[in-house]
Amino acid sequence: MSDILLINVSGHDKPGLTSAITSILAAYDLVMLDVGQSVIHDHLTWGMLVRLPEAGQSGNDASQVIKDLLFEMHARDLHISFTPIPEADYNKWVKGKGKTRFIVTLLAREIKAEHIARASAITAANGLNIDQIQRLSTRLDLYDASRRNHACIELSVRGEPTDPEKLKTEFLQIANELNIDIAFQRDDLFRRNRRLVVFDMDSTLIEAEVIDELAKEAGVGEQVMAITELAMRGEIEFAESFRRRVRLLKGLSAETLETVARRLMLTEGAELLISSLRKLGYKTAILSGGFNFFAKRLQAQLGIDYVFANDLDIRDGLVTGEVSGEIVDGARKAALLHEIAAREGIQLEQVIAVGDGANDLPMLSTAGLGVAFRAKPLVRKSASQSISYLGLDSILYLLGFRESDLRLLEGRDAGEED
Repeated sequence: MSDILLINVSGHDKPGLTSAITSILAAYDLVMLDVGQSVIHDHLTWGMLVRLPEAGQSGNDASQVIKDLLFEMHARDLHISFTPIPEADYNKWVKGKGKTRFIVTLLAREIKAEHIARASAITAANGLNIDQIQRLSTRLDLYDASRRNHACIELSVRGEPTDPEKLKTEFLQIANELNIDIAFQRDDLFRRNRRLVVFDMDSTLIEAEVIDELAKEAGVGEQVMAITELAMRGEIEFAESFRRRVRLLKGLSAETLETVARRLMLTEGAELLISSLRKLGYKTAILSGGFNFFAKRLQAQLGIDYVFANDLDIRDGLVTGEVSGEIVDGARKAALLHEIAAREGIQLEQVIAVGDGANDLPMLSTAGLGVAFRAKPLVRKSASQSISYLGLDSILYLLGFRESDLRLLEGRDAGEED
């Protein structure tokens, strides 16, 4: 093999640079082994790995290639450097590129150097090497505070974690310390090809637990909330806790359901997430241990494809304290996820499940991507991914979408966000 040369160019970005460099290389019929560039604040870093012509090859002179590049870059006021790469090092590097790739996603209201430092230290300690770092969120506007609501940095890493559970525990620990979310997922075909997203409703799509709100109206708020808390932490079986709470609602006027429905608030980012998913062709579903009365309203409001929840029994305008049909508990949610995926011809690896309670764990573990959203510690620890500090729309970052992609979906110019 001929000699291999790493060429690095840096300086103020100017139009026509790529054409100028590659035209010189083309004149000598060089082979491009690798190429990449990044631009930060109009400062360019451009690198390429080339195979130089063989010594004495007719019409090709390695020293002349370098001279031509030096002259061109000097004329453009750019810095250029050349590093010879031994053939053995190149072959070792190529083999290393065949290792498994993972994505580490950092999500916070703002990304600080400490966040990247702590996360990258963990990846290194677990035998992973960072290939690339990129920003997915919009650039920070120093004068418009309304745009400083989230930030996302994505690290592409290669290797095999020495201890995946230890890695997850370490990420979760610094996430708690630094008020940041850290997702770690395999970068494979399914990550970029999800097709179905299923949501819990209470404390996930909406900010409240509906049964707690109904209980307040019935004057049994503290009793019901105490049972709800036990169920969400996984300290009591969901179906039993649900029946106990519903019995406490006996005698509540049916008109109260409408009163409660009017004051329910969507969770931060819910509307943007679901509207984006719809435009991208995703199917969506609500799988809720709450009530159909409220889930159906959300379905109409957001354009959800499927809804499965519980029917609150009402007679003569009053809640009877019973539910009709099979209770949608954790096992039922997982079964429904299977059914919807099969109906739509979607593989489980292409499904995303989002929830906050212990009764959501079965569907979170069934889906290809399970996201514990603002969840209890037990659920955060058990789920493959968790989001606690940003809104639901940040799930789009886990799929690799950039802010500019979302602006295009909304019909806005994305150029300034690239």
